Amino acid sequence: MLEKISWLKRVLQEMFYVFFCAMHIKLFSSFSCLMLSFSAVKRLMKEAAELKDPTDHYHAQPLEDNLFEWHFTVRGPPDSDFDGGIYHGRIVLPPEYPMKPPSIILLTANGRFEVGKKICLSISGHHPETWQPSWSIRTALLAIIGFMPTKGEGAIGSLDYTPEERRALAKKSQDFCCEMCGTSMKTALLPLTSGSVSSQADKEAKELARQISFKAEVNSSRRSDAGPSNTSGLNHSAASREPPQDSAARAFPDPPTAMSETQNSGAAAGQERTPAVSSTTTSMSPRQRRAQQQSQRRAPTSTDFNRAQQPRVNTNHTGSTVLIVLLTFALAALIFRRICLANEYVFEL
Repeated sequence: MLEKISWLKRVLQEMFYVFFCAMHIKLFSSFSCLMLSFSAVKRLMKEAAELKDPTDHYHAQPLEDNLFEWHFTVRGPPDSDFDGGIYHGRIVLPPEYPMKPPSIILLTANGRFEVGKKICLSISGHHPETWQPSWSIRTALLAIIGFMPTKGEGAIGSLDYTPEERRALAKKSQDFCCEMCGTSMKTALLPLTSGSVSSQADKEAKELARQISFKAEVNSSRRSDAGPSNTSGLNHSAASREPPQDSAARAFPDPPTAMSETQNSGAAAGQERTPAVSSTTTSMSPRQRRAQQQSQRRAPTSTDFNRAQQPRVNTNHTGSTVLIVLLTFALAALIFRRICLANEYVFEL
């Protein structure tokens, strides 16, 4: 009876220990997520305060019940097919913002981006490799304005309407009213003026779009050239390591050269090399002939040694893994024995 009670006590203690460890891990992960969300909320509240007043080119504010979803309004860039248009959309931000990029969705028909679909821009969630934490929602708005006159080039969510269709959609966009936030395009932005602020915003949007597209092209070119550059570099280094040989070197190869050639060649190369050796033995001195024969004898043994060395490395790695596992089990057994002895001592007292 006493043994059953002590055994039950140990089992309960172990279960409590496992439960405590699991809760600790869960609380730690939840705390890390909470800290990321707290930094994102702090950043978004700061940006909401900066963008609370609409301009004549853009305006964005979060929803009343969701700080991670914003609705924005941008004016079409002048001197383009979108001139006179006012476009509305959504910006969905991840909890890891600003470490991860937002997703951009247009709600107004415009002829450049699809409606109700996450568009593919170098500043959106489709390209996290080009996103920078220093960018903000204002940066995203300027990028949208700057990318509207550019070509879609088959990107996700892009359209290539004719200029006539885009101009017709630009006029029609002024009558749009968002059902989610209640924003009307007629009163969403300030009246367009020809002052320095408007011209400065246009220049900033164009420059930002140019920089972002250039950065995306550089990153894509680096990824596409990574494989060919590595192979060309290996070929170039292998070619640079090959020494030039003249006719005298071909007729009288020295022993180190013959040894390296036999080590790097395979069985087929060895079969092709045997008649060449017999043809050159007539013009070689006895000393050079003996050196060449010794190098040919050493070649199979060296290759066999290299082949046998690889499994030995794997065996050592497997042995170290098994040793680590055994030590872990031994340590766990010692800890378990210590707990049992402590429980028995307390129960006897």
